[in-house]
Amino acid sequence: MRHILSALVMNQPGVLAHISGMMASRAFNIDSLAVGPTENELYSRMTFVVGGSAQSLAQVRKQLEKIVTIVKVVDYLDEEHVERDLMLIKVRTESASQRSEVKELVDIFRGSIVDVSAGHVMIEISGQERKIEAFIAAVKPFGIIEMVRTGRIALSRVNAMSAESEVGDPTHSTKDVEQSA
Repeated sequence: MRHILSALVMNQPGVLAHISGMMASRAFNIDSLAVGPTENELYSRMTFVVGGSAQSLAQVRKQLEKIVTIVKVVDYLDEEHVERDLMLIKVRTESASQRSEVKELVDIFRGSIVDVSAGHVMIEISGQERKIEAFIAAVKPFGIIEMVRTGRIALSRVNAMSAESEVGDPTHSTKDVEQSA
């Protein structure tokens, strides 16, 4: 089973290495990883996708919460959440008719063409993983020259992770965020 874990971490050097080392030492493969700043410059948010049983992931979560630079960890498995991937992809378009066909697909998938050259277009598309995969399959016959994808990012629809709560506090609710504002 795939889990999307999100960790609020202190914005310090070595945090990513520490977390990935801990995951590797427990034989967990990280399928996707995204790290970026949060609304508070003291913290970053790491979102990673890993496979495993709920029981083994609970153990990993406990181990993550023991790392001093981690403020909080959330598994989105049982939470309503919004998740997105971002992809840039170069698709071969050797004729005006191919460019037109690709443009039509881009519009259908609500992406955007961000660069055009004589032989290809570069497309930006974001959405759930299945949307990204469907788009890749749709443009594959034209010829994919190159592509890159970000790691998955996610936020809970209802709850919020706040740096004000204690580590491991299961009540990472929006109340925490409203009280700290």
